[in-house]
Amino acid sequence: QVQLVESGGGLAQAGGSLRLSCAASGPTFNSNYAMGWFRRAPGKDREFVAAVSWNGGGTWYGDPVKGRFTISRDTSNNIVYLQMNTLKPEETAVYYCAASSKTGWGSPDLSVYYYWGQGTQVTVSS
Repeated sequence: QVQLVESGGGLAQAGGSLRLSCAASGPTFNSNYAMGWFRRAPGKDREFVAAVSWNGGGTWYGDPVKGRFTISRDTSNNIVYLQMNTLKPEETAVYYCAASSKTGWGSPDLSVYYYWGQGTQVTVSS
């Protein structure tokens, strides 16, 4: 059993910043899991945002967020962060944290993520 709890969502102005956190716990969680962030905007499909390898050494980003978002992890404390800068109104969405038991490297493919958090709402005003 794995529990992922996101926090840090809220309201930001266009051009502003937010930092999301994801705390992982549970008897079946392994620190060698890759972690990822996805988002679902109103009326849209779930979209890959970022992923980080088990040791934090490899990172991947969806094209829309490259250069503005940064994913990182505190491996010792099982926390994953998503720093979001220069936010755009179209990035209003529910943001989800996910963990993969299939790969420790990281992937934009949602099928490799077995565990998901409840999501945190991010709203960006124009």
